[in-house]
Amino acid sequence: MDLTGAICVSVFALALLSLFPINAVARGGDRISFHSGAMNHSNGFLTRHLFEAKEPPFREEITWGYMSNFELEKSIKEFGKRCANISYVYSIGESVQGFPLWVIEISDKPGQKEPEPSFKYIGNVHGDEPVGRELLMRLANWLCDNYMKDPLANLIVEKVHLHILPSMNPDGFALRRRGNANNVDLNRDFPDQFFPINDVESMRQPETIAIMSWLKKKHFTASASLHGGALVANYPWDGSQDKRNKYYACPDDAAFQFMATVYSRSHHNMSLSKEFPGGITNGAFWYPIYGGMQDWNYIHGGCFEITLEISDIKWPKAKELDVLWEHNRMSMLTLISSLVKAGVHGRVFSGETGFPLPASVIVEGINYTVTASSIYGDYHRILAPRGSYKVIASMPGYQTKSTQIQIGDEGVNLDFILNPDESINKEAKPKKGCECNCNCNCEGIGNTKLLQFFKRIHMELYIFAFLILLFLCLLFKRKSILKFSRHNRQYIGAKRSAVV
Repeated sequence: MDLTGAICVSVFALALLSLFPINAVARGGDRISFHSGAMNHSNGFLTRHLFEAKEPPFREEITWGYMSNFELEKSIKEFGKRCANISYVYSIGESVQGFPLWVIEISDKPGQKEPEPSFKYIGNVHGDEPVGRELLMRLANWLCDNYMKDPLANLIVEKVHLHILPSMNPDGFALRRRGNANNVDLNRDFPDQFFPINDVESMRQPETIAIMSWLKKKHFTASASLHGGALVANYPWDGSQDKRNKYYACPDDAAFQFMATVYSRSHHNMSLSKEFPGGITNGAFWYPIYGGMQDWNYIHGGCFEITLEISDIKWPKAKELDVLWEHNRMSMLTLISSLVKAGVHGRVFSGETGFPLPASVIVEGINYTVTASSIYGDYHRILAPRGSYKVIASMPGYQTKSTQIQIGDEGVNLDFILNPDESINKEAKPKKGCECNCNCNCEGIGNTKLLQFFKRIHMELYIFAFLILLFLCLLFKRKSILKFSRHNRQYIGAKRSAVV
């Protein structure tokens, strides 16, 4: 196209843009809301600050062989360089004393959005339980060393986005104590469903705030935190309304028992426990805690989290770390891979526009909702195997759809295509796709956004714009023909086994 033709096209585009304001694309809003309330410290077990424990004096020699915070930071950064093809290193915030909370993401497309489940491991929640941080670095290095060599490593790297936070409490580790630099137990610092102990946002610790913000930004499917002092896989609920030690089941009790059992049975000897049948326990039945990270993840983060006690001794000698790694290695890997191998997975689309929908997905009889992602419309629902489930997808402005599935020992892939609800008045009908949700991130659909824009222009405005273009082209005594091409949208992700 020559200069005059280009001028005609530019003027035409500018004329249209000046006539119609373009709405800003809403990107990444909050998925969680919190309400401030009064802090309650009237009961001793509710306090977030620690009482002085009657323990023998700490011997510094037991820390020999463990990585310091600076050595851990160096190891993480070196890993990021050595395994740059499958990793991305980032920080989610800082501790009280300003130490970065480093995370390693491992995937075949690190740092990118994909319609795949995400899993996170968190270590060193308590400063005096350092085994987790050591084992998580071994896990990252094992995946790097065995990718393209081991089928399990390939599955995790290619089908899951794994995020590893080796140390949530670097200050506590440096101080050789359970709490952080403010002597707050970080596993009692989250908002609680039973008591308003942590409802005052300004009282929360920076490490807690970092975790909560992290879950707002990431769409985690499942998670596990690593602790020490026992050998058991612990699952929700962690507390109860009456504060008693009793089994207090959450809506997804069967799914959580499945997750805990996956870890326990893959472990060297956890499932052989005489104290905990099968090596698993309900948290409230073991001993109730309040303000824990595990329950908050499930309630507010849409993330199925379990708590793993991986060493009877909180701070074993460093020479025992290799043995502990071998005892836990297969459990750590199998728990991640269970996201792909179990439950129901799929995507939700609009039958009218073909756009992904951030729909709600529920299972009949289980009072819990999983929300599909706003970018790809993908959902990942953990369910116990060998069961029959009725899965329901719904979205305001669309007809609800449901289907019955049978889950055996493998997961089920199930897509939903939701059609507009014609019973809703057309003028009051919500917009489709990304425009229906202010929390939506519409990256990757720029072409379809442009088509929507032109679709909303009235015929009169088309005529007006055409006259402007014709006048300018006649003025320069040239003719130009504008061609607009429309490309069919291509679905991203694997082909699903069922569509309803």
